[in-house]
Amino acid sequence: MFESTLTELLYGKGAHANPIGCIEDLPPNLASRTIEGYPHSIWQLVNHMNYWMDYELHRIAGACPTYPEHASASWLPNSAPPTDADWSKAVSLFRDLIAKLAELAHSGTQALSREVQPAHPQQAQHSSTVGAVLWQLASHNSYHTGQIAMLRSHLNAWPPKAGGDTW
Repeated sequence: MFESTLTELLYGKGAHANPIGCIEDLPPNLASRTIEGYPHSIWQLVNHMNYWMDYELHRIAGACPTYPEHASASWLPNSAPPTDADWSKAVSLFRDLIAKLAELAHSGTQALSREVQPAHPQQAQHSSTVGAVLWQLASHNSYHTGQIAMLRSHLNAWPPKAGGDTW
């Protein structure tokens, strides 16, 4: 049950939008647009989620990645639109990282209960199992996928081809 629910959240089932479906049909010029009053583009959100999924997968694998000194280090600066190749690479990485998280979600109770070593003093303040890290990532991605859905709506690009609730 736990594993299925987590996988459903990673892939956006139920009340959660499909994160892959929300980005895979966007052209790079639309993905890089910002709207007034919101600081990030979809391009930046995808790269931010990729950053943290990659970071946590390294931690789960036993590495000790450098924790960013400032939150801004996990965000791309506002810049020119990505090339088709850059955007395609970011979407492909996003898809691959979610698949790796889903695979871990089905690795069994013993694997999910394994403690993940902290890479930063803030992480040492609480217990972090593989399962807990996966739930945090699913929540993090769901939060930002909601932002992507809202941005797409403001850009008149909702729903995605993969489908999605309309408001």
